[in-house]
Amino acid sequence: MKKIVLGIMIALLSTHSFAQKKKATAKKKAIPVAVTAVQGIPFAKFENLTAEVKGTTFQVAITDKNNPGATIVIKTVGADFKPLECKFSTFKTNGKQLYLLSWTEKSTTATETKSEAQVVNNTCILELSTKKLVLSNTETITHTTEKVFLDKGKNASETQQKIKREGYQFVLNSDGTIILKNKSSENHLVYDAAKMEYVAKKK
Repeated sequence: MKKIVLGIMIALLSTHSFAQKKKATAKKKAIPVAVTAVQGIPFAKFENLTAEVKGTTFQVAITDKNNPGATIVIKTVGADFKPLECKFSTFKTNGKQLYLLSWTEKSTTATETKSEAQVVNNTCILELSTKKLVLSNTETITHTTEKVFLDKGKNASETQQKIKREGYQFVLNSDGTIILKNKSSENHLVYDAAKMEYVAKKK
């Protein structure tokens, strides 16, 4: 009888120990979730400039023998950052060579009755000798399509569309002056070489 009881106790202890071991092996280490945009992809290249993401920063890397690793930080970005139509160009104004970086960001959200398509046009002007961002502008255009019910019973409905604009439309003139305009205002800017920034044009 003692042998039977002892055998049962050993069996129970073995089962309990096995269950604990099974639970212990079931634990897995947490896998880090990516929180930045795809690294190492050049979104645009021009002369010695490269627009790229490093860590959580969208930046312009400058290939310079005298200053390796030189960069101009544009902005902080997340994992969903995907610049479209990203490109460089260059122009002269007030005897200074400046560089223009432009790109577009697009996003959409949707529910059963409403959808929004958003386009953000981004423009930056860079001064390379001082590694300075001298001007930054964004224009956001949101196109909303919404199903609106005309009665309480939701038997009749109509589709309504709206376009909302925020920020300023960017215009670069041939002489390097800039116009920032929206529905209610228009700002004319000129480059001040001493201050290394764009300022309001004197009337």
